[in-house]
Amino acid sequence: MTTDAPTIESWLMGRVVAYGKVDAGTFDATTPLADLGLDSVYALTLCGDIEDEFDLDVDPTIVWDYPTIGELAGGISERLAEA
Repeated sequence: MTTDAPTIESWLMGRVVAYGKVDAGTFDATTPLADLGLDSVYALTLCGDIEDEFDLDVDPTIVWDYPTIGELAGGISERLAEA
């Protein structure tokens, strides 16, 4: 599995689109997750998806610690490198 930030970023963007909150091409990695409709329910869902995809335990607050897709991808990549 590739754990570099750009690959994770692309995967995260796909998850946001899959949740049906926004259309592809209407946001980028610098758009705040809150602006994409990511509420607490979707934050929990995203955390579950991250854990399943990357075999990494994350706390739901990660989406507030890293408030954009780009920052979140970087944070996940760093955690994977440390694991």
